[in-house]
Amino acid sequence: MVGEIPPVLGYLTELTVLNLSGNELSGVIPPNFGNLTKLRELYLNDNVLTGDLPLEVGTLTRLTQLWLDSNRLEGEIPSELGNLDKLARLNLQSNELSGDIPNELGNLASLTNLNLSGNKLTGEIPLQLGNLSGLRILVLSGNELRGHIPIELGDLTNLRELNLHDNRLSGDIPLELGKLTNLARLFLGDNALTGCVPSNLKEASDIGPYCK
Repeated sequence: MVGEIPPVLGYLTELTVLNLSGNELSGVIPPNFGNLTKLRELYLNDNVLTGDLPLEVGTLTRLTQLWLDSNRLEGEIPSELGNLDKLARLNLQSNELSGDIPNELGNLASLTNLNLSGNKLTGEIPLQLGNLSGLRILVLSGNELRGHIPIELGDLTNLRELNLHDNRLSGDIPLELGKLTNLARLFLGDNALTGCVPSNLKEASDIGPYCK
């Protein structure tokens, strides 16, 4: 499938699942997708979509899956995504998104998988992400994030993977990460971090040294 997404899809208000992934769709995401208030799953990944991520996506409060990865989306991540309190998986990786990570993503209480890697995101990692107690995968690698790793990430005790690789993070590695006893993969390399990795994460971590 090639060409732009037909705006007429925004009038199919009974839709619960829309999957257009793996095509060659171009152009923008139609703002009238905000009319699809019964939508539970939206897959537009692996296309060549451009433009901003419409604010109207934040009205789709029944969404559990939002996959927009591997496109050419630009602009900032709308803070309105913080309204999607049923969202379990949010994947925006491999786009050209810029600006800060919205603090409002910390409101996504149902989230288990958050992937924002491979963009142009700047600013600091919001400490509000520490509120996402059900999170199992957090991937923020391949951006331009600065500042310290928030100690609040140590509260994400269900995490299986934490990937902050290839950013501009600095400061000591928080000892609070040692509370992540379910962690199987920890990627902190290609930053400017100091200090040591909690010794109980030695098998998971891609860097040392390890705390004694």
